[in-house]
Amino acid sequence: MKLPRIMITAPSSGAGKTMVCCGLLTCLKDRGMKVTAFKCGPDYIDPMFHKEVLGIDSYNLDTFLCGRENTLKIFTRRAGQSKIAVLEGAMGYYDGIGGRVTDASAYDVAKVTDTPAVLLIDGRGISLSIVPHIQGFLAFREEEAKGSHIGGVILNHVSQGQYIRLKELIEREAFVKVYGYVPEMKELSFESRHLGLKKPSEIENFKEKMKLFCGRLEETIDIDGLIRLAESAPDLPAYTQELPEKKYKVRIGLSRDEAFSFMYQDNLELLKAMGAELVTFSPLYDTKLPEDIHGLILCGGYPELYAQQLEANELMRGAVRRALENGLPCIAECGGFMYLQEAIEDSKGVYKEAAGVLKGKCFHAGALKRFGYIVLEGGLVFGRDVGKIPAHEFHYYDSEHCGNAFMAKKPLSDRGWECMISTDTLLAGFPHIHYEGNQKVAEAFLEACTFTAQTAGK
Repeated sequence: MKLPRIMITAPSSGAGKTMVCCGLLTCLKDRGMKVTAFKCGPDYIDPMFHKEVLGIDSYNLDTFLCGRENTLKIFTRRAGQSKIAVLEGAMGYYDGIGGRVTDASAYDVAKVTDTPAVLLIDGRGISLSIVPHIQGFLAFREEEAKGSHIGGVILNHVSQGQYIRLKELIEREAFVKVYGYVPEMKELSFESRHLGLKKPSEIENFKEKMKLFCGRLEETIDIDGLIRLAESAPDLPAYTQELPEKKYKVRIGLSRDEAFSFMYQDNLELLKAMGAELVTFSPLYDTKLPEDIHGLILCGGYPELYAQQLEANELMRGAVRRALENGLPCIAECGGFMYLQEAIEDSKGVYKEAAGVLKGKCFHAGALKRFGYIVLEGGLVFGRDVGKIPAHEFHYYDSEHCGNAFMAKKPLSDRGWECMISTDTLLAGFPHIHYEGNQKVAEAFLEACTFTAQTAGK
């Protein structure tokens, strides 16, 4: 299948990939092109920026969580009807599992999807040295088929005069095309917090800023050239659409507000493809759960930033507690897991009451805890053995009681730890799970919801 595609990547995190990617998405959309966006790796926030620009969902491409072949299938399924697909890299281009291999890196995704990559290079405080810097990225995987997949460079944080000089140097010495530059625009920078960028909903006049940024990029970047690079991507296999059987006729409550919104879009679409109806609700603003639900998903997010408001909503906390105590099946990931505990330490160091379903308090740990990819082994999911589960942890908060239902093992490492609380009706913990990596997790949850629906019908 013919699918024009391009990846925006960089040598490291914090290089401005999301900003440039959103600017490019805006430009392509303004040209009337049907665009699909993707984020390499397990990040939740960057796809929110993509969605804010395009008005449609963005998807994650993660070769560790989903496997290489399944990643390619997800990509072709989600982007198949697009005029162009734009992928945003993660961390540094070659940074993979444990910082030791390229597996699960942006490069790995570029290789799996056969996507031309454009390297975003910070041009501040550098001149001729930028050439060997770029040459190193181009040559690092030279021995592999199709090499680095890097087909171009964009310079960030440079003036027009700097750009003219650097472009001539790079194209003459490194033999790679430079597609333009991004001038210093501090008024358009995105703010960060401990888990990454602030969400687009927290950025004042986000869409107006993107329009302004797009106008500048049309002047300083060869957008037509990037489109031609995307169109040069080789054809991909046309996979037959493999839809699961719609056999689970259940209603599931799904948390959706400022505090709880981190969930892979593919997870939600898989549940719907299996027959589930997802009914959104807000633990912040609603006072009761949706009517006639047979299961509950409490997404990850930032409950610590809204701990006082969550505590004040005693009616919702009570509704969640009673529902789970009465056996309503529930998946609670990271922030959702924190909400189920007795209390959460807020951003000022004060503990606020939470739902009180689980024993223990959640507190700020002072640094990232148990960061990165893991494989969950040895436990049951809603009473069922589903085998090994690839997952990811990324949190600055910890709990007095993280659970011991599973052993989390770090790939390429001897490290491991006990985690997760699992019963016949609950799966809760800090790890985030992509259901496309092990669909039996979704099936076990929906089976438990189906049992609840059948019991309620008697």
